[in-house]
Amino acid sequence: MLVGAYPFEDQEDPKNFRKTINRIMAVQYKIPEYVHISQDCRHLISRIFVANPAKRITIKEIKNHPWFLKNLPRELTEAAQVMYYRRENPSFSIQTVEDIMKIVDEAKSPPPSSRSVGGFGWVGEEDGDAKEEAEAEEEEEEEEEDEYEKRVKEAHASGEVNIS
Repeated sequence: MLVGAYPFEDQEDPKNFRKTINRIMAVQYKIPEYVHISQDCRHLISRIFVANPAKRITIKEIKNHPWFLKNLPRELTEAAQVMYYRRENPSFSIQTVEDIMKIVDEAKSPPPSSRSVGGFGWVGEEDGDAKEEAEAEEEEEEEEEDEYEKRVKEAHASGEVNIS
């Protein structure tokens, strides 16, 4: 945000969205008086906030507007970008969008020789060994619990332990 407030919001009734929509449709915006912005910036905003798209400033015109160009890093200027996207530039990629999408699609599917590893496998795969191991661990835990319960009962029955 440029000024820290919504430009179309009614300051008196900020939660009234119907009013906000009406203000947008009527292009009734307000820059708070306490905010100081340059005339170039005001001009650009006035060209952006135009109801009729045919009369609204274009992206190309915005990119060439004095306020937009002020303090713009050199590498972001159109001339610098044209130089970057030339094929002679060693850092320019010659891959097409289709090539890139094919690589992405290939990366989404697991290779045929892949196996899942206990709980970290591919979605939808079942790992039989991991299931068997988990079941065996559960049985061991149950046996240990049963043994513990058995000893507690024996201790109570013998009178060695008195819980009251």
